[in-house]
Amino acid sequence: MDVRKENSTNSLNEIYWKENCGIAFTLAMIGGRWKINILTFLLNEEKLRYSELKNRLVGISERMLIAKLKELEKDNLVNRIVHHQVPPKVEYELTDLGRSLKEILFLMDSWGESNVAK
Repeated sequence: MDVRKENSTNSLNEIYWKENCGIAFTLAMIGGRWKINILTFLLNEEKLRYSELKNRLVGISERMLIAKLKELEKDNLVNRIVHHQVPPKVEYELTDLGRSLKEILFLMDSWGESNVAK
């Protein structure tokens, strides 16, 4: 959770760059170790249950996974699908906006694979 003051220079700079720079906006939406991995797993699998995501994201805490899924859902990149059954079943899938990141994510992966450990 970000506890910065809303009118701090850092917060104002972040808002400015998100509104005026496509790269900054994109990184704000998908940045960080967990969001990009969640998006990539969902691109490859289409739908995943919470437990499947948790098992694939080695080292993530439950609190962090829940927070990142909520952020992705709030940003309209991920849909949360609740199946009313016993036991409860919740799945996650990409929205059309989330799927529109496919080419960017593949290019980032390709660039990383080509340049890792050089």
